Amino acid sequence: MTRARQEELDAIDPGWCPVWDTGWQRCLRLVQNHVQAGETLPTADGDGVVQGEDLGRWVTAQRFGWEQLLPVQQWILEDTLKVTPAEEDERPVKQTQDGKWAVNLAAARAFFAREGHLRVPRKHVEELDAGTVPAGRQNGADGPVVVKLGMWLDNVRNRAGKLPKQRRADLDQLGMRW
Repeated sequence: MTRARQEELDAIDPGWCPVWDTGWQRCLRLVQNHVQAGETLPTADGDGVVQGEDLGRWVTAQRFGWEQLLPVQQWILEDTLKVTPAEEDERPVKQTQDGKWAVNLAAARAFFAREGHLRVPRKHVEELDAGTVPAGRQNGADGPVVVKLGMWLDNVRNRAGKLPKQRRADLDQLGMRW
């Protein structure tokens, strides 16, 4: 690149880097402008939507994806915006397949106990009280746990041949129609 071309680009944006994702650079500039305008740093989804970009979601993604950033990107975030990587206790707990199965099975049992059958419409959603959800609950969220039970049962039926015997037996006890 010629010196003249570099100077032209620097006049537009001195921090622009041709190897970085343009979306990342766009959001960085939007957040910087937002903060320079006297607004607080957006830190949650929905905080500060500017030009169609959810700035809070972007900042959160940078904090949780810190290890994937280049050292210079980390430095820019820390130096200009005071953004730091997410602490271990802030990170959402990944739910295991066994944990997901347990929550879905608890929803099926609740439906069966109330209705006496397991003929669940595909669009049915079952809400479980927080106290009835097995360990491994989804991210420790407050309030009821919502399970798309009808969809889950349809998916289980489609994969019936791959189910371990115990899981199939658990659903057979509830009168599952395969």
